[in-house]
Amino acid sequence: MRASSQRWTVARLGSAQTLAWASSYYLPAMLAVPMARDLGVATPMVFAAFSAALIVSALLGPLAGRTIDRRGGRPVLIGTNLLFAASLAGLGMAQGPIGLFAAWVLMGVAMGSGLYEAAFATLVRLYGKDSRGAITGITLIAGFASTVGWPLSAWMEVQWGWRGACFGWAALHLLAGVPLNGWLPRIDGVAKAQNTPAPTAKTSAATQAAPAHAPADATHALRTTMLLSFVFAVTWFTSTAMAAHLPRLLQASGASLQAAVAIAALVGPAQVVARLLEFGLLRRMHPLLSAQLAAAAHPVGAAILMVVGGPAAAVFTVLHGAGNGILTIAKGTLPLVLFGPAGYGERQGLLMVPARVAQAFAPLLFGLLLDGVGAAALWVTTLLGVAALAALWALRPVARQ
Repeated sequence: MRASSQRWTVARLGSAQTLAWASSYYLPAMLAVPMARDLGVATPMVFAAFSAALIVSALLGPLAGRTIDRRGGRPVLIGTNLLFAASLAGLGMAQGPIGLFAAWVLMGVAMGSGLYEAAFATLVRLYGKDSRGAITGITLIAGFASTVGWPLSAWMEVQWGWRGACFGWAALHLLAGVPLNGWLPRIDGVAKAQNTPAPTAKTSAATQAAPAHAPADATHALRTTMLLSFVFAVTWFTSTAMAAHLPRLLQASGASLQAAVAIAALVGPAQVVARLLEFGLLRRMHPLLSAQLAAAAHPVGAAILMVVGGPAAAVFTVLHGAGNGILTIAKGTLPLVLFGPAGYGERQGLLMVPARVAQAFAPLLFGLLLDGVGAAALWVTTLLGVAALAALWALRPVARQ
């Protein structure tokens, strides 16, 4: 009975996450150009507003995680649906740069408390150390956010204009997002079903102070936190840089425009296949081992692309997508296995602050590198990937303890 309930929870939360990602993170790719043209600003200004939203989300992540630790994810995620709806409506009513930035800043508040980190914290608050499969299930469903979001945004923009598309996404948050998150289990209901007392704010704070599976002492805890923060920052920088510039990078490596666009579309399927692999074969392994394999995928693919050139574009894209798909899961599972479920939400929020900041600047910085050195810009993400792999190897002694 509990397994069936967990599957329904994963399905609802995964669907709500698909909506949240499609209407925020993947929105500028389809609407930035008509939005900038209508508002009379340069397209980079739209992406600057998007970067501001990412920075706001980084700052609010720990607070959202702490709230989920104490009250559960249901009220927080319902609130983010309302914030997403308000920010999208504000974006649709914007008349200039001030309205544009104000709407995106509000969107940042919703993103900081309504995307993967909040969903992972919700699952850990519900299911504790048994959340790994549920976390993988969420990423499997929400992995189709761009597949759903980009065509739907484009269709709404053609039918109603970019403002109508924003209003359409806002309506979906109210009509679909609120009910999906509203159907999530209550914390007290889960505790009663498992014959365990529901933690109060006081007991939650106490367990945060002394998590059951934390590294042996404060020094190890600090070392683990710093290494994980570095790994997450590096992988999110690379992921966001590739999301923004992959077709252009493949062209610079020797692929034609048509081939680059077609090959770049392989990222999504590669991510989903890798997550299915993690859900099946790799779930028997320690999450640290699967994260190490995933971290090696981008550097290996990049090395092949830099040696072979355009003909290896598909190999690089598939390896990058597969590694990125599993690393998304690792962002949820590694803190759980290394620190335990106590205080998970707040810790997850803190760990992701550097990652969100790196993500905010990734499109601009990698774009400048592409402008300056062409395909050689791939050396930067390759070296960062090797550094992330080294950091994951350095975590092994802590994991043994």
